Amino acid sequence: MRFLHAADLHIDSPLHGLDRYEGAPVDDVRGATRRAFENLVATALSECVDLVVIGGDLYDGNWPDHNTGLFFVKGVTQLAEEGIPVAIVRGNHDAASKLTKSLRLPRNVHLLADMKPETVVLDEIGIAVHGQSFATPAVLNDLAIAYPAPIHDCFNIGLLHTSLNGRPRHDNYAPTTLDVLRGKGYDYWALGHIHAAEIVLREPWVVYPGNTQGRDIRESGAKGCSLVSVENEVVLDHRAIALDVMRWDTLLLDIAALPDLDSLLDATTAEIRRRLTQSGGRTLALRVRIAGCGPLHRVLAAQPETVEQQLRSAAIEASNAQVWIEKVELTTRPQLDLDRIAERDDPLGLLVRELRGLAADDVARSVVGEEAFRDLLQKLPAELREGANSLRLDAPDVLAELLGEVEGKLIAHLSGEEAAP
Repeated sequence: MRFLHAADLHIDSPLHGLDRYEGAPVDDVRGATRRAFENLVATALSECVDLVVIGGDLYDGNWPDHNTGLFFVKGVTQLAEEGIPVAIVRGNHDAASKLTKSLRLPRNVHLLADMKPETVVLDEIGIAVHGQSFATPAVLNDLAIAYPAPIHDCFNIGLLHTSLNGRPRHDNYAPTTLDVLRGKGYDYWALGHIHAAEIVLREPWVVYPGNTQGRDIRESGAKGCSLVSVENEVVLDHRAIALDVMRWDTLLLDIAALPDLDSLLDATTAEIRRRLTQSGGRTLALRVRIAGCGPLHRVLAAQPETVEQQLRSAAIEASNAQVWIEKVELTTRPQLDLDRIAERDDPLGLLVRELRGLAADDVARSVVGEEAFRDLLQKLPAELREGANSLRLDAPDVLAELLGEVEGKLIAHLSGEEAAP
């Protein structure tokens, strides 16, 4: 027996952080989450699975119209025609949508209740699925505690939308612990809510498949679902299946070995072609980070907008418009011997030593970040203070990265070595 475990489809969710420009693959981006769901259905059919379980967040809150729900119904109806059942719990985004609750689903779809845990027993394949949907967008209690006892002579799956005991950049919804999950005696916990794939535990299996389509640069790499093979109520194999149609990635280039702009564009072109090969021909959304120090810094600092457009042009040419340059970050520095400056007995030397001392002191960074940015963070709009795209200026690791960038730029400016047009 085999089943697919997916979660966090976020059908019709917009992809964030993509600037429009001539030649960008706009059509590939529009509808990426839909095409990833189509790939899920196609995989279930081609692999002849016996069941599909979905751990919540099928949608992305309220739909603009009913077409989003109808699109999902069309997909699961294809599974119904092949006798493949689907078990679902609603997540926080689904619970936020009034239209979701009014959607009539095909008979092969088992939507588990939201008032209390429910068990669906599929006798023909020997599986019992236990779960509870979100009744409200923010469920803060441990749902798993009340899940029922396992069904004898069945492979028992716990279907749960949860943050477990907390995960970075995700709201702490339906929190629970591994001790609670172990105590239920289930064979497999099919989780959702966390967008990074993770095998949390193997005895019993506790798995996040990740979301089916990355939506911004923080959701980089392959995205998809889990294909699980079972025999005699034991998991024999667990395999990640890529479903995404557009993949996010970061391209880091160091100018130390790049003497001029042509060499930078050549290096970018070569790396883009390599990444395309690795992605299996998928459209790529790349963030290009150019760092390091060298003579090329002056050119980049003098005309950053021109360089950005040349990089985008190179990407279009190298990929036949399959690569979208999501953003270009320039963090290069002029050629300064900062180690030698740090040894000097003057204000610049003292400044370098202080910056490096702060960067190396976790406690001091934490205190400085909290005090220095408290007022600024309170004044930022909600979208920059919360969620996946928040500016975490007070986080010690973020402050350490900023200090590394500031060091060279500040010393260059104070010493008169700043780039000139």
